[in-house]
Amino acid sequence: MNIRKFHHQDTQEIMQLFYDTVHNINIRDYTLEQVEAWAPQDMDYQRWNEHLHSKMTYVAELDGKIVGFAQLEPNGHIDCFYCHKDFQGMGVGGKLLDTLQTQAEKLGITRLFAEVSITAKTFFKSRGFQILNQQTVERRGIKLINYRMDKNIG
Repeated sequence: MNIRKFHHQDTQEIMQLFYDTVHNINIRDYTLEQVEAWAPQDMDYQRWNEHLHSKMTYVAELDGKIVGFAQLEPNGHIDCFYCHKDFQGMGVGGKLLDTLQTQAEKLGITRLFAEVSITAKTFFKSRGFQILNQQTVERRGIKLINYRMDKNIG
């Protein structure tokens, strides 16, 4: 598995990975209405492309296929963090998180933090993150629960 920086041509594949993962994996912890609000079928390509370019976006690739992606912001915030629905539990998330942490340390960031889904909470806890609080967020008028978590790395 190779971890590399995002390229413009990855956008469509990342959008599909996001949609498929939310609809096939996160559906275990969220209702269909919540999943459809979170990952709608009518995603805006231009908006996604701009979002992916606006952060430090890393892609996990295996045999030419994108199997995960994650984003780091200069303040230590982990934005998007998704592993392909068919590659859950295969080390993709661990490699992506290791890459984000290494990059954060190079930038002098001492704390990583994220808003983590119910589904991803166990993974982040197993990687040393602590729950700060449960929160309710809104996507397209629909409320979803997630967890604000952090980890000191410095």
